[in-house]
Amino acid sequence: MRVKFTILGCGSSLGVPRADGYWGKCNSKEKKNYRTRCSALISTKNTNTLIDTSPDLRFQLIDNKINNIDRVIYTHYHADQTHGINDLRVFYIKQKKKIPVYADIHTTKYLKNHFSYCFTKKSFGYPAILQLKKVKKKLIFRDKNTLLNIKTISVKHGAIHCNSYIINNKCAYASDVNFIYNKDIKNFINLNYLVIDCLRIEKHPSHYNLDDVLKLINILKPKKSILTNLHVDLDYNYLINILPKNVIPAYDGMSFFI
Repeated sequence: MRVKFTILGCGSSLGVPRADGYWGKCNSKEKKNYRTRCSALISTKNTNTLIDTSPDLRFQLIDNKINNIDRVIYTHYHADQTHGINDLRVFYIKQKKKIPVYADIHTTKYLKNHFSYCFTKKSFGYPAILQLKKVKKKLIFRDKNTLLNIKTISVKHGAIHCNSYIINNKCAYASDVNFIYNKDIKNFINLNYLVIDCLRIEKHPSHYNLDDVLKLINILKPKKSILTNLHVDLDYNYLINILPKNVIPAYDGMSFFI
């Protein structure tokens, strides 16, 4: 059984369009310019592993007909990656057991402080729905004969660190990053897929911009690169027309087999 990777949301922290209806340079008539906040899904025949709980998670799961979540792994603690956490309640209700949530120490602290009711028994009269677990350098999950081997690599995201994930040594997901440390570069070279942060055209202190990410791709040489975390100045068709053939912009609901 092959492993399926789905980009549930590929938009920047404000989404496209923004809450005020602003589309920027993105053509509102192009459906692939409609972008919810970043999260992704790793699917095997019987399991779904969610990466981040976007504020738009409910809509993403409905749109992609996802009816179960077996575990969550977090990249970092920013609001656009965590604030959809309450949408996990329905899966606790369905599955009648706590959902494992894997996070680093900083994300764990943030989640406990801001969403304590998800983890504390009978908090506010509701049962705890999630079980916090420490994210490890290697996470291994099994679905019968299908193995998920997920490597965790910390990358720089402005003033903080963010976890990127490499699945079965074939696909990397690095949604929020502006620098990969030299000691870790070897893990990203010659992959089948690289899903990578590309916020905008102008430089940004905590995200790769278009020029910088293309330079990185030339070094890493993946078979295919997919740009995510896209802001309102990056129109889908504009990118399609200017990017190299092996580099494409993400869109919500894009999927591929690893």
